[in-house]
Amino acid sequence: MTDLLYTEIESDLRASVREVLDDKAPWTDVLAGTEKDEPYDAALWTAVAARLGCAGLPVPEDLGGAGAGWRETAVVMEELGRAVAPVPFLTSSVLATAALLAAGERELLGPLAAGDRIAVLAVPFGTAPGADPGSDPDAPTVSGARSPARSRASRRLAADVFLVPAAGGLYAVDADPDGRHVRRTAVTSLDMTRRLADVAFTGAPARLVAQGPDAVRAALLTGAALLASEQLGIAERCLDDTVAYVKTRYQFGRQIGSYQALKHRLADLWTSITQARAAARYAASCAAAGDADLPVAAAVAQAHCSAVAVKAAEECVQMHGGIGFTWEHPAHLYLKRAKADSIALGSPDRHRAALAVLADLPPA
Repeated sequence: MTDLLYTEIESDLRASVREVLDDKAPWTDVLAGTEKDEPYDAALWTAVAARLGCAGLPVPEDLGGAGAGWRETAVVMEELGRAVAPVPFLTSSVLATAALLAAGERELLGPLAAGDRIAVLAVPFGTAPGADPGSDPDAPTVSGARSPARSRASRRLAADVFLVPAAGGLYAVDADPDGRHVRRTAVTSLDMTRRLADVAFTGAPARLVAQGPDAVRAALLTGAALLASEQLGIAERCLDDTVAYVKTRYQFGRQIGSYQALKHRLADLWTSITQARAAARYAASCAAAGDADLPVAAAVAQAHCSAVAVKAAEECVQMHGGIGFTWEHPAHLYLKRAKADSIALGSPDRHRAALAVLADLPPA
């Protein structure tokens, strides 16, 4: 049976990441960053990815990584979720890295593991595991070593390399500073700490890194499994902040946390988060072990953790009362990240439908 408890190494890693985030990414700084044009916090990314070495956790040592695994990466995802950290960890250190590992690509993995370069899997934001973006009518087509006349994908603005699913496989396309071949157009993002863009490719030079759709499918599946850990971190932070608030907020001469209705709501939320932790940990463990149960584990984790994170964020806003609805409180940051995460890599309904197929349940 898989041991879902955190190891001593994982606990130490969590403490190190949380210390850095508390120092360099307090919610006031995160909120201030949403007013800037920068797509991510470069100083924070350097601290987490390069100095702590978190970007290379799942990459083998002979390829320049830390030689750890997806379980340790999931711990980092939890902490980044708690802090709603504006860094491209999900896109580069999880999705792109998983695609390159599945492809056996060595050239790009080293710079990604060192945090020197940022890669983005150029697929629509809501693409779920099992999808084959390369078969979409709007997917890129490649002639020789050049990319298509035009193609679009939603992902983060920050990228040095795009991994583009196209007819025949997965291609690496270097970002184009002057915008002649690769043009990024910012779109309004619900989550202001994870900004999106439309990306258009026009005759951009491309290099084949993987044949067929397997690398993209592996990346989407691993990404969905680990996204559940980020959702877990969001939910835990919302519960912690809410419990702390109801202990100190007085109404009619009593702590509002002493009212039975709020106690029951918080107890229900704690139970749901405990279940979410088990689901997220199992999904991460399956990804780390290459377990055949990963498709089921990822679908269960996403179907449950998405809803729990949104519920926890909603309760955080409501139980903080008037202050919870203001820009000067971090509750809206958690809610926006939770809502955006519930769309990313497949909605809960999409994962429930996938789970029904995996479990051979008859259609309704």
